[in-house]
Amino acid sequence: MNQYLEVFIEESREHLQSCNENILALEKNPDDLSIVNEIFRSAHTLKGMSATMGYEDIAHLTHVMENVLDAIRNEKIKVTPELFDVVFLSIDALESMVESIAAGGDGKRDIQEIALKLQMIEDGKTISQSQASAEAAAAVAEPYEVNRPKTQYDQFEQTVIKQSKDQGFECFEITVSLRPDCLLKAARVFMVFEVLEKCGEVIKSNPSVEKLEEEQFDQYFTVTLITKENVSDLHSKIMKVSEVDEVEISAFTFDEPLEEVKEEEKKPETKPGLTEKKQTPVESTQQTSAKQAAGNKTIRVSIDRLDSLMNLFEELVIDRGRLEQISRELDNTELHETVERMSRISGDLQNIILNMRMVPVETVFNRFPRMVRQLARDLNKVINLEIIGAETELDRTVIDEIGDPLVHLLRNAMDHGIETPEIRKAKGKPEEGTVLLKAYHSGNHVFIEIEDDGAGISRDKVLEKAISKGIVSEQTAHTLTDKQVYELIFASGFSTADIISDISGRGVGLDVVKSTIESLGGSITIDSTQGSGSIFSIQLPLTLSIISVMLVELGMEKYAIPLSSIIETAIIRKSEIMNAHNQKVIDFRGRVVPVVQLKEVFEVPGEEDGSEFMSLVIVRKGDKMAALVVDSFIGQQEVVLKSLGNYLTNVFAISGATILGDGQVALILDCNALIK
Repeated sequence: MNQYLEVFIEESREHLQSCNENILALEKNPDDLSIVNEIFRSAHTLKGMSATMGYEDIAHLTHVMENVLDAIRNEKIKVTPELFDVVFLSIDALESMVESIAAGGDGKRDIQEIALKLQMIEDGKTISQSQASAEAAAAVAEPYEVNRPKTQYDQFEQTVIKQSKDQGFECFEITVSLRPDCLLKAARVFMVFEVLEKCGEVIKSNPSVEKLEEEQFDQYFTVTLITKENVSDLHSKIMKVSEVDEVEISAFTFDEPLEEVKEEEKKPETKPGLTEKKQTPVESTQQTSAKQAAGNKTIRVSIDRLDSLMNLFEELVIDRGRLEQISRELDNTELHETVERMSRISGDLQNIILNMRMVPVETVFNRFPRMVRQLARDLNKVINLEIIGAETELDRTVIDEIGDPLVHLLRNAMDHGIETPEIRKAKGKPEEGTVLLKAYHSGNHVFIEIEDDGAGISRDKVLEKAISKGIVSEQTAHTLTDKQVYELIFASGFSTADIISDISGRGVGLDVVKSTIESLGGSITIDSTQGSGSIFSIQLPLTLSIISVMLVELGMEKYAIPLSSIIETAIIRKSEIMNAHNQKVIDFRGRVVPVVQLKEVFEVPGEEDGSEFMSLVIVRKGDKMAALVVDSFIGQQEVVLKSLGNYLTNVFAISGATILGDGQVALILDCNALIK
């Protein structure tokens, strides 16, 4: 089964995610039975897959969950918040079992308690604690109670059977059971029908052919056959079909009562795959969309393979830079043209590879509606989460890291931002608070915004806490702008919560959020209006591996400054440099900007330049700016960002290195660290 394991894990995650989303939708529209059908379909598929793979606990729990969904679908029970809580508990248990399998485990778990709760909901009654263990054990031990009702025949079918008997034919009811590990049940059914149709005529199957085609049965199905073959020959022929476990053949007798059936059902059964039936508009639409889906040919590729492809392409980019330099030095027309063509093709190839690594942020956003629902209940608040731009794409490496920071920010917005319904009502706001999660592209960056319509950030409260913690002095506090005050909440150990709870208030979170986002080459800003709400805006690069830089010289060394950090380059007279608070500064468009001597920071050897002019690169991080002093500019270039490895993890203001066209190594500056 190992060859199917990866597909099983991926598809199980997709079905569980679909269940999560649809149950949240059902909670908002409890009368929409089409949503229940969607959940039922996902649970049914998961049950079949897990039973096939031999994961009994998953199969058992989905079976009990299916019973509850079937009762909702048939309007035997009403949906309630308690029902949703138990179904969510079931999905949590299923998710943990799937993740256990993904981690190399056996996917086993004690599901008796959850199975019992589902059983209680299905029965619509309260079960006493004394009965609990016995009933739970029964619910888990025998979830697949074989339901083999007698096949009912209508008048037309009975007439056919009587006439065939008069002509010397025999009628048999053949019950075929497939092995529990049967992979393609519908295919085996088709093969059984093929054998039977060579022996006689199939006039009925239980379940119906449509259900057999869709694998809507456990391991058993019954076929009614009119034939002249004897029992032993039939038995041996059917048993030759692989993955058939057992065959029971019994002669048909007319001792059961007739059942009135609808006119359209009165027809002989045909082989699965060859049925003809009238399509309802809904079925027709579903089939059309299925055909369209089949047209979109896709293939699952391991992320490791994409990483290997990316690494090889990065080497190609380095060699491309080398060729471009050789071409300039030799000044050969044909070489120029070839290198230019190669640059264009490799540029297109680069875009394709980067797009292959792109993943919609939806993969991260999908888990938040469920989290918000649970948290709102824990906080006794009414909160609506709106998601916009979930289709926006980001590099896989960024996606993997961004989940935890967003969880922290959402919890923060719900706990500190959104007020309780009573307070909101008193303020004249609607009782339901709204948290907006929005993602969009802008240039080479993706922006993710978390906006709430809550209380906003209290400037006075933040300053009071910051002064008491020693983060700022009282004198400095009064000179800070609102944005600078809001950024104080990113300080380590900072919290304005009056009560420490399980949700927040321990001063852990926002400092980690900031450091994680900055480690991804991004930034985070806050905008808030007291009484109206706050917006946390995260800016992230589209990709982390190939970046555009400005190459500069310091003495005999070359450094690369990311273009995303640069505002502009400038050449000024040394006489324009001023001193303020023992710091060299310049006047840049009416703003005082500190000057950073890179030669001093990196201790680059070399004599002081005697020229009266100075080359500067103006860089920015949020609202803060700095002027970096360099010896000369080389030019703009696309480079491959390589990490410095495990031995050089704490080098100040260096985020990585790159190999240039002439084989030299250029260090890539971390402008955020320099501005700090």
